[in-house]
Amino acid sequence: MTVLDGMTLRDRRHVSAWLLSICVMLLGMIALGGATRLTGSGLSIMEWRPLTGIIPPLTHTQWEHEFALYQGIPQYKILHDGFGLAGFQQIFWLEWIHRFWGRLMGVNLLGGLAFFAARRVLTRGLILRLVVFFLLGGLQGAIGWFMVASGFRPDSTAVEPVRLVLHLGMALILYVAILWTALSVRFPYPELLPDRMGARRTRAALHAALGLVGLTIVAGGFTAGTHAGFAYNTFPLMDGHLIPEGYAKLSPFWYNWIANIPAVQFNHRLLATVTTLAIGLTVFLGMKTKLAPRAHAAVALLGWAVLIQYALGVTTLLLVVPAWAGTTHQTFAAILLGVGVFAMHTLRGAKRGR
Repeated sequence: MTVLDGMTLRDRRHVSAWLLSICVMLLGMIALGGATRLTGSGLSIMEWRPLTGIIPPLTHTQWEHEFALYQGIPQYKILHDGFGLAGFQQIFWLEWIHRFWGRLMGVNLLGGLAFFAARRVLTRGLILRLVVFFLLGGLQGAIGWFMVASGFRPDSTAVEPVRLVLHLGMALILYVAILWTALSVRFPYPELLPDRMGARRTRAALHAALGLVGLTIVAGGFTAGTHAGFAYNTFPLMDGHLIPEGYAKLSPFWYNWIANIPAVQFNHRLLATVTTLAIGLTVFLGMKTKLAPRAHAAVALLGWAVLIQYALGVTTLLLVVPAWAGTTHQTFAAILLGVGVFAMHTLRGAKRGR
C-alpha cells in the first residue's frame, strides 16, 4: 500500500500538475529572495504580520510610518543615510512582493488540498503528507523573519549568514519534498531498467553528486551571506593564488568556512568544481548503461544543467555579482537540484530486487 493507492491516471495528472505549480512558485520565491538580498531590500519591512501584512501602505501617512521604522535600523544609518521616501518605496515593494509570493504559495497549497480532498481525489496518506508541507511552509515563514530580525542588530547592515543559509536550506528541503511527491504521483511505478547493475552504479554516483550539489548550495549561501563574491573576481586563480592567502586566519579553523571571505569563496569554487566532475562521472556511467528512455534523458539533462550552472557561477564572479547574474545563479542552483531529483526518481527502480 502507498499514499497513491486508489488514484486514477486522470487524478494523478491533475494532482501532479498542481504540485509542480507549487515547485515553480518555489523557484520564483528563491529568485525573489536572491533579488531582495542583492538589492538590499530584505530589511525594508520592519514588522512580521503574517495575515495583515498582505496589505501594503495605502496612504502617505502609512508610508511615512514604514519609512520612519526603517530609518531606525543600522542599515539605513550606515548605508542609506539621506535615502528619500521614493528610494525607500523601491526597496519596500521588492520585499513586499517576496512576502506576498510566499502567501500565494500557501493559498495555492491549502486551496488545492481543500479542492482535491473535497472531490475525494487524494488518498489519506497523501493528505497527511500535504498537511505536513503546509505546516513546514508556515515554519519557513517564521524562519524568514528570524533571518530578517538578525539584520536589525547594532552595526548590522545585512542578515546573519547562518540564518540566511538556514532559510535557503529550508526552502530547498520543501522544494525537493514537493517535487519528489509530484513525480511520484505522476509516475507511481518505476520504469524497467534493462541493466539493473549498471543502473545501480549510476544511481550510487548520482547519490554522491546530489550530496555535493547540496553542499555547494550551502557554501553558496555563505558566499552570499558574507558578500564573498565581491572579492577575488578572477578565475581560476584567486589574486594569483590557487589557495588564497589568509584561508585559515580565523580560529577555530572551522569558523573560516562560514565567516572568512577567502575561505568561503574558495570552498564554494572547489565544491562547485568537484560537483561538476561528479555529475560528469554520473553522466558517463548513465550514458554507457542501458537505462529506460526517461532515465537516459534525465541523466543527460543533468549534465547540461551543471555546465550551465558552472558557467553562470564564473560569469557572476567575473562581473562582480550584478543583481541579475547573482539572482539567476541562485535560482538555477535550485533548477539543477530539481533536475538531479528527477534523475534520481527515474532510477529508483534500481534499488529494488536483485
